[in-house]
Amino acid sequence: MGCKLNFAETSTIARTLEGHGYQQVDFNEKADVYVINTCSVTARADKKSEEAARKARNQNPDARVVMVGCYAQLEANKIARLPGIDLILGNEEKFNLAEHLQAWEHGETSRVHTASLVSAPGYHPAYSWGDRTRSFLKVQDGCDYRCAYCTIPAARGKSRNQPVREIVAQAEQLGAAGAKEIILTGVNIGDFGKSTGESFLDLIQALEKVPGIERYRISSIEPNLLNESIVSFVAQSDKFLPHFHMPLQSGNNEILGKMRRRYNKELFEEKSHLIRDRLPDAFIGVDLIVGFPGEDASRFQKTFDFLQKLDVSYYHVFSFSARPGTPAETMNPKIPGKTIKARSHMVQELAEKKKYNFYTAHVGQTRPVLFEKNMKNGNISGFTDNYIRVSTPSRPSLAGQIKDVYLQQINRDGTLKGIPQH
Repeated sequence: MGCKLNFAETSTIARTLEGHGYQQVDFNEKADVYVINTCSVTARADKKSEEAARKARNQNPDARVVMVGCYAQLEANKIARLPGIDLILGNEEKFNLAEHLQAWEHGETSRVHTASLVSAPGYHPAYSWGDRTRSFLKVQDGCDYRCAYCTIPAARGKSRNQPVREIVAQAEQLGAAGAKEIILTGVNIGDFGKSTGESFLDLIQALEKVPGIERYRISSIEPNLLNESIVSFVAQSDKFLPHFHMPLQSGNNEILGKMRRRYNKELFEEKSHLIRDRLPDAFIGVDLIVGFPGEDASRFQKTFDFLQKLDVSYYHVFSFSARPGTPAETMNPKIPGKTIKARSHMVQELAEKKKYNFYTAHVGQTRPVLFEKNMKNGNISGFTDNYIRVSTPSRPSLAGQIKDVYLQQINRDGTLKGIPQH
């Protein structure tokens, strides 16, 4: 459930279980053990994790149902009261799931193992790998920020990472295994190096030299941590792609202050201009929270006006959800749910318009596309270097290949129709 970091960690846990004799099956199939790596970024995320657990129990009442991860970390006692949950492991213990299952098999552990966040959590390497051409590589964990709405510091602990050389070694393994593209992921990847005396720039400069890997993407990075050196390096890189994702959260400085964000809208706009100046075709994705306490009509309108003028490619819209134990939970005035829903719809329409305009601007260009291995409705698809989804009639030989593709027109499903060039 949830973020790309969870995806990388879920894949790693699955490989560990396979090493202990388990065979992975689809979550919709009957299994002996169901593992749900939970998310808790919103109340909806909590509910989705609970729904997945109920689904698992219904599919096989005799199976063991395990909940791990952020929701398990934050609300272990609440989860323990849910029917049919056999094992609960927080973010530190979830990587020891195989040992817990073995101990339980021999009656050496209690039915429910509650989570606790140790004072000095360790770092557990993780990456995704399977039948995909792309891999999510964990490069950082935890966060030292204390944003008013966020539970991540409580769920994952302080910011930490492995040394650059160890992450490079993992990238080398992925390259040797055939991965073409790596997405760097973490909780706050721009903070990379605080625990090792290095920097995020050091990391990407070292990864550039890894043989076999042809493309890298940088996942979400805080605007105050995205400096000119990083953007300039990406602009001249042969492997790092013109694709950035920055959390804005609000386009109103008063709300940003209440959120305890570490920048104002002027700095965010400056960073978006920096990207666009150095990489004119870059995809710029932006996170936004709608309905934060105190976001009255006037403040929302200021945000919306700011969003309209920003030269970005897409908005990822979150409706504000008060998380237990955060300062925002007790902030007032609260915004009614109907108002939040209406505003979210407004911003989502703007997001689709921005994306459509970005895609349209690239019709007639030829760009490199990494085709994925899965086929759908007779088409094979993939992403351009600058994150445009392209589809073309199925040609199995394209799977896992990077090909120059002529971007012909926009399809009804919102993708671009592409014609591979020989």
